[in-house]
Amino acid sequence: MLRKILLVFLVILIIIQFIRPGRNISNAVSSNDITLHFPVPEDIVHVLKRSCYDCHSNNTVYPWYMNIQPVGWWMQYHVNDGKRKLNFSEFSSYPVKKQYDKFKATRDEIKEGGMPLDSYLWIHKYAILTAAEKTSVIKWADSLQTDLRVKNNLKDEPRDGPRNGPGE
Repeated sequence: MLRKILLVFLVILIIIQFIRPGRNISNAVSSNDITLHFPVPEDIVHVLKRSCYDCHSNNTVYPWYMNIQPVGWWMQYHVNDGKRKLNFSEFSSYPVKKQYDKFKATRDEIKEGGMPLDSYLWIHKYAILTAAEKTSVIKWADSLQTDLRVKNNLKDEPRDGPRNGPGE
């Protein structure tokens, strides 16, 4: 009986290897990319590409284990969810208020240690942000948020109000 269960499990595991999720790969820089519409210093670009873009852009660098199902499905779910919450490749297409909220949420998520996700960092050790990198990204996001607030007469929501950021 156990042998039959293992055999059925093995057959199912083999069959699901042929059901693969789509890939989030783009060879071109989107015309809405954040780097084309906001000042992004080279060190910040490096941090974003290394630690954020796999889930928050139109171009994910996939590791070999993405080809093993159901791991690939789980990873693609995270990529799709990350892009839905914040997509640096489409950032300038957001309304100004949403851009403002995303800068604030980016700053807050990094400050609170919510991003990058721990589950991502388990395998992608290179994506861990140093204290200096966290400070740089926080200052950059805060600066751009302030610029948007001043130029567009935006107001902050109360601290306990709704959050609209990478985690929302």
